Amino acid sequence: MKITSVDCYLGNFITVRVNTDEGISGFGEAGLAYGSCWQAAFGQCQDFARLVIGMDPFDTEKIWEHLHRHTFWGMNGGIVLTAAMAAIDTACWDIKGKKLGVPVYKLLGGKTNDRLRAYASQLQFGWRKVIEPQDKLSMLFDPKDYAAAVKDAMSEGYDAVKIDPVYAPADPTDIGKVMATHGNQIHGTYPEKELKMSVARIAAAREAGGDDLDIIVEIHSLLDANTSAILGKALEPYRIMYFEEPTSPENPKNFRHIKSRCTLPLATGERSSSRWQFRQFFEDRTLDIIQPDLCNTGGITETKKICDMANVYDIGVQIHVCGGPIATAAALQVEATIPNFVIHEEHNANLTTKFKKNGKYFYEPHNGYYDIPELPGIGQEMSDWAMANAREHVEIK
Repeated sequence: MKITSVDCYLGNFITVRVNTDEGISGFGEAGLAYGSCWQAAFGQCQDFARLVIGMDPFDTEKIWEHLHRHTFWGMNGGIVLTAAMAAIDTACWDIKGKKLGVPVYKLLGGKTNDRLRAYASQLQFGWRKVIEPQDKLSMLFDPKDYAAAVKDAMSEGYDAVKIDPVYAPADPTDIGKVMATHGNQIHGTYPEKELKMSVARIAAAREAGGDDLDIIVEIHSLLDANTSAILGKALEPYRIMYFEEPTSPENPKNFRHIKSRCTLPLATGERSSSRWQFRQFFEDRTLDIIQPDLCNTGGITETKKICDMANVYDIGVQIHVCGGPIATAAALQVEATIPNFVIHEEHNANLTTKFKKNGKYFYEPHNGYYDIPELPGIGQEMSDWAMANAREHVEIK
């Protein structure tokens, strides 16, 4: 089997379709459609597509090493390159599963998890009752609204939620500044007004959810290490499942500083692009949970290695999922196989029309759990609508 062409699509998500001489095609996704790197990732997918024409898609390890080592910038090249590698790698795994007539998890060693617990993610933007009527995410300010969002999620069977209590400022009139800087960035010390509001939002979530609800606190790296430690200490009474991206991951030693000043379990990983960037976190054992984004960390091939490395250090895995339907399906395949799986991220953006229309199939949790797709390959493809309505489509032959 040989790769004959690659279709690169820029729509709501950055997707590739790898085509073969046997008429089998596989789909993969680059995870940089949100934020400000989508043009770079779309272009990088085209650059790498040219390098895999004529290769055998079953040789996923060879293809990964080729893109990593033989492209000059592939080694330590950063998240734009690994996102493009991820799109191609995932598509090749999809082809292998389709050719052999089995879901990808069978090729990775089989299930260690029959169902996957999920949490309702990013409730600072609300949940279904807020999002679906207007088909968009809306920022919440009042702690009472955070409590209502928790109840909305729990009514669907979720027993775990994730909230960023920092993203929205205490004063709604500051929202223009927040949107301009992607978050309420605070450094050095935590202003008392903001600290009280952040804690009040989590306190409201705890009261609404009761003692048995698991609450994940997300910071999106909007705080420095000192400020994050102050918030973490203040949140200790609310029994936090883990403290995600409390600060930026560039300097792993900053996580040691946070860990020395608060008892919350720490998590990060969505901005880390390879096993090398996770290495020091493992060796320092500063993390309790890693969150590699399969669509940014080089695809299924690399993500499985990262998860296995984490298992050596008894570190759990929650794959970061904030992309399209292909990202979700691929994550489910890997999570099904790993013994150190903790929980799956069900992003509230998955409730929007653009997500539902971009996949051939629509998967969602039932009573807080995902069933694992059993179709051959990753179990998902771009919909005909998504391919027909892409803003750009480039075919590489």
